Amino acid sequence: MTHTDTIVALATPSGAGAIAIIRLSGNDAITIAANLFSSISGKDLTKQKTHTVHLGNIMDGTRVIDQVLATVFKNPNSYTGENVVEFSCHGSSYIQQEIIQLCLRKGCRMAQAGEFTLRAFLSGKMDLSQAEAVADLISSDSAASHQLAIQQMRGGFSSEIKQLRQELLDFASLIELELDFAEEDVEFANRDEFQKLITRITNVLKRLIDSFATGNVLKNGIPVAIVGEPNVGKSTLLNALLNEERAIVSDIAGTTRDTIEDEITIGGIGFRFIDTAGIRETTDTIEGLGIKKTFEKMEQAQVVILLVDGMQMTSGTDIIKKRKVEIEKIRNRFPQKPLVIIANKIDQLSKEQISNLTSEIPDVKLLSAKTGEGVEELQTTLLDFVNTGALRNNETIVTNTRHYDSLLKALEEIHKVQQGIDSNLSSDLMAIDIRQALYYFGEITGEISNDELLGNIFANFCIGK
Repeated sequence: MTHTDTIVALATPSGAGAIAIIRLSGNDAITIAANLFSSISGKDLTKQKTHTVHLGNIMDGTRVIDQVLATVFKNPNSYTGENVVEFSCHGSSYIQQEIIQLCLRKGCRMAQAGEFTLRAFLSGKMDLSQAEAVADLISSDSAASHQLAIQQMRGGFSSEIKQLRQELLDFASLIELELDFAEEDVEFANRDEFQKLITRITNVLKRLIDSFATGNVLKNGIPVAIVGEPNVGKSTLLNALLNEERAIVSDIAGTTRDTIEDEITIGGIGFRFIDTAGIRETTDTIEGLGIKKTFEKMEQAQVVILLVDGMQMTSGTDIIKKRKVEIEKIRNRFPQKPLVIIANKIDQLSKEQISNLTSEIPDVKLLSAKTGEGVEELQTTLLDFVNTGALRNNETIVTNTRHYDSLLKALEEIHKVQQGIDSNLSSDLMAIDIRQALYYFGEITGEISNDELLGNIFANFCIGK
């Protein structure tokens, strides 16, 4: 694959629709487009100004394929930094393929996944972390994931990294300069100022690394496991949260024999609810496998909802004691996970029974999955577990695993630099660690990259972007 030829791809989703956009990019994009575009007003597409739109027909010889709008973007004022033409045609799959095939015959080649954005990166229109944010923005399905992607695409994260890298680079240059005057034993880099910079870089890196835990769940959705004994209403609760009949509901215990997952957005945050098999002793092999999966899903979940039958809880002290033991077992096994205890079927309880229940288990929440009472309060409780303060304050939040890994490696090198300062290490040895830290900073923004890295990143993009 070369980046000097002209590429073409469908920039809108495949399939029939009202309109479709076919994008060309490269040095010859406007010339190739002009060879198959006939303007209604007789204009020559190659002589038109950038950022102009023109009505005409796509012609294959004397045959009219479609009437389209041709939008011209001249380098460097385009998304890719190259000459770009976009044909807005009717959304017939046949028309789309006919125009693309015609572009290929005129000298284009098919664009590979993410190649338009790759060219934007290579031409300096955006850095690597911003380019990665484009894919996140396309796949965002909640207000939180959208805000995170927008912030990164606008350069919030990369600006912070670039500033730190530049300041460290300036000091590195001074330390490297000292090596040229080693015999004179002079210091060009003020060690007090250098210590302040290393301390600040350490604090920023730690903050960014810590933000990944929040950013990862906000980006991918927060997994919530719904657990409890068979027939307490787990599937009914899932259906109530999703507002649809997603899970099979039956009076027969053990109906759910595998985990059922679905996602909803609450307050702009994505939640992935997992309805699990009921936890009980069983001789049924299939049901037993489902129960095993339940514990696996609890391990993976960020939040666990323990659902108990409110009616059962009023049938005697033995049941209450048994439930309290179960609660403690879950808390002991997953001490770091928020546990929400919910008594279901409160629509069948009297006020006195509800009062007794809340006095026995003070932190229990009351709900009727059947009528929907208490579902909204549960959603509010789940939102309280999400740290959205950093999101509201527009703080930089790391969401990308590659960035997280580079930050960890950069912090490790900065720790080595700090150790060098503490032990009064020679400038030549300290310079090695500084250069390595600079390398990992550069990996994030793409100032240091290789073909394999770029291939891995842009392979995850969709064709046409």
